[in-house]
This record gives sequence, C-alpha cells and structure tokens, in this order.
Amino acid sequence: MNDNNGEGDDYSATVLGSHWFSGPQETAQQTLVQPQEAVPDRVEGSVVRFGPGVTAALPAPFPVTVEPVVRRRRGEWRRYTLAAVILLAVLAYLAWQRYGPAIDVRGVTVATADPQGPGCDSTADVVAVVRTNGRPGTLTYRWVRSDGTQSEQLTERVPRGRKEARLHLLWTFQGRGTYAAQARLQLVSPGQRTAATQFTYHCAGQG
Repeated sequence: MNDNNGEGDDYSATVLGSHWFSGPQETAQQTLVQPQEAVPDRVEGSVVRFGPGVTAALPAPFPVTVEPVVRRRRGEWRRYTLAAVILLAVLAYLAWQRYGPAIDVRGVTVATADPQGPGCDSTADVVAVVRTNGRPGTLTYRWVRSDGTQSEQLTERVPRGRKEARLHLLWTFQGRGTYAAQARLQLVSPGQRTAATQFTYHCAGQG
C-alpha cells in the first residue's frame, strides 16, 4: 500500500499538467502548418484569399506589371496641334466648297447672234448671258416674245466653277414684210431679273 502510495506520490500535479498541455500545443502547431498546403478558393486581382472570412492577403502567384506613364514633350504636343489645325482647315475648306453659299446671279444681258436681224424666212438666235458667282446651282427662267407668246418655265443646271451661262431662244420668221421684234428673258430664280433685246425682221421679197 505504501509502495502504491509512493508511486502515487511520485505522480505530481506538475507532470499531469505537462501531459495535458503537450497535446494541445502539438495540435496548434499542426493547425498552423495546414494553410501552407491549402489551395486558394478565389483570386481577386493581385490578392489571394484563402477560405471564407479570411482577410489575410498574400502576394499574387504571377508577376504584376505596371506600365510607366509616358509624358509627351512640349514640342511633340505643338507638332500634333499644328497638324490637327491644318487638317481642320482643309476639311472646312472642302465643306465650304461643297456645302457653301448657293449660286448667285451677278448680271444678265440679252442680244442677237446677228446684229443685222434675220433675213427672209430665217431664224433669229437670241442669246442671254447670265453671270454667276461660280457656285453650282439651277437657273429657272422663261422667254417672253413681243408677238404675245411666252415659253414655259425652263431650267439650266450650272456646274461648279462656271461663272457664265448662255441661254438661247430660236425665233423663226416667215413671209414678206418688216417686223420690229423684242425678246425678253425673265429670270425666276435665284432672284428675279429681266433683260431684253430688240431687232428687226425685214423681208422685201417680190409679190
């Protein structure tokens, strides 16, 4: 009994405490080693997070390259600005050429091709010269004759760059006699202008 008590006396509380604490310490050490073998469950940018609720951040497994900011020199910006200004000027000029002011009439004159007038049973060629600003457009006009007749409204397309349009009226005469004729051009658009010429048809003939 005494031996048993002695052995019981040798079993101290300190040894008991050391036995119980050695177990948990080893368990804690094993628990700390486990995350090194864990596989990340998601990757957010350059931060790798392990497990839900874990906020510890580790370096990304791939290199992250940050491109350096390139600063333009002042001379380069000036060169680009000058080129942009020239380009805009060219585009503005082309747009003005295509969509600029419409055709504008500067003057109208009317005359006969033969100042002496037509002879017996012949045709007088009456020519109206319309001067413009060289812009493309359409002239709308009509001829009015002194014999009481007039034409329908006619049109003449003027291309870009042409500053003069010639409009013709062919007036045919027949028979003997003399007739004082007048041909008048009425410009309807653009603007309203009128110009006229007079000539004489003379045919003496023989009865």
